[in-house]
Amino acid sequence: MALNLEEQARVDLAATFRIVAHLGMHEAVANHFSAAVSPDGKRFLINPKWKHFSRIRASDLLLLDADDPTGAAHPDVDPTAWSIHGQIHQRLPEARAVLHLHPVYTTAVACLAEPRIPPIDQNTARYFNRVAVDELYGGMADTEAEGARLASLLDGKRRLLMGNHGVMVIAPNIGEAFDDIWTLERACQILITAWSTGQPLRTLSDEVAEKTARGWEGIADFSRQHFEEMKALMIAADASVLD
Repeated sequence: MALNLEEQARVDLAATFRIVAHLGMHEAVANHFSAAVSPDGKRFLINPKWKHFSRIRASDLLLLDADDPTGAAHPDVDPTAWSIHGQIHQRLPEARAVLHLHPVYTTAVACLAEPRIPPIDQNTARYFNRVAVDELYGGMADTEAEGARLASLLDGKRRLLMGNHGVMVIAPNIGEAFDDIWTLERACQILITAWSTGQPLRTLSDEVAEKTARGWEGIADFSRQHFEEMKALMIAADASVLD
């Protein structure tokens, strides 16, 4: 029997937490992922606070409404999760999936005096002129005003490099969001490795970088299938543990 929108979102979002933990991109019991389950994007699923990504099940995910202020008082809702994800889902209906992480390489780039991702290969070129940058980190993002500010930076962009903090990715579905944040971390790993040699970078021309970025945008099915393959690996891993 086919799953309804919320049921499928629960399964896919829970799988994303497991995959990210498996890849070592998680941050202790912090960070949050959310997925919209209503046409206007305001009803959304999100992980409860202080639960390790590797242990999150579909049934653990909280269902919140961005227009309902009682969500902020829910005992299992982290204030930063409500402030950031609540505001994004309230203001950006196109954000069907919202992933926020502190992965090592992307966060390292975010901590540079000039946070940037120059196009030096196919992965970094995916982000040519397509990443918003926030350089106004002011501590824990635990107010709705801060969430609204971050949402405004994402308006028209799908990635936000959060200076001195981490990264935020929004997408029209969970599969594309996962592949995007994975590729962004991969791109930053390549970039930092190249920088570490001390040699000059061979940066792609704007024309080639733009062509490559558009090429990425034309293969959204690749991104969705990457997620499906990773989800299948997690299911197989679970089955082997139970054997």
